[in-house]
Amino acid sequence: MTEWDPKAELHRYLQTAREALLWKLDGLSEYDIRRPLTPTGTNLLGLVKHVASVEFGYFGETFGRPSGEPLPWFEEGAEPNADMWATADESREDVIGLYHRAWAHADATIDALAVDAIGHVPWWREGRRQVTLHLILIHMIAETNRHAGHADIVRELIDGAAGLRKENDNLPEGDQAWWEEYRGRVERAAREADQH
Repeated sequence: MTEWDPKAELHRYLQTAREALLWKLDGLSEYDIRRPLTPTGTNLLGLVKHVASVEFGYFGETFGRPSGEPLPWFEEGAEPNADMWATADESREDVIGLYHRAWAHADATIDALAVDAIGHVPWWREGRRQVTLHLILIHMIAETNRHAGHADIVRELIDGAAGLRKENDNLPEGDQAWWEEYRGRVERAAREADQH
């Protein structure tokens, strides 16, 4: 048995979440990866752009390791929520490339620092700004998984694809008829509960 390395384990969980988020774009048209499917505009490519952007901040500025990557949607005077969608001029390749560069920058920070290395998050409220790499790893795992969950629902609304990964959806086995019956059962229970 090898010695347990908490930093490596956290890094592995972060990478799994990154890959789950990115997988949600596979096989979809430009329109489908960009179209807003919630009243607040949630869309797949925007989720990737957002998570890439925040990774640059949390693993860059927080530890005095700025990436130099231009993120105009975070500059003063930028349109609100500009990091949550891709303009027509921002290609899928641009956004995925940005995310891969964010991974590389974050991974270099993770590799270079001890898990108890101290950083400062300037956009957090006073009194909470001092952090450790350990805390930022946990924060980014939570952030990435949260948005991967959003992406999972958006992708299911687009074409029915659901689950953790293409090769391991992590869902109970069932064909379309089983899922329709299951959904019907859940709907009936909701209506019955509403009548009480």
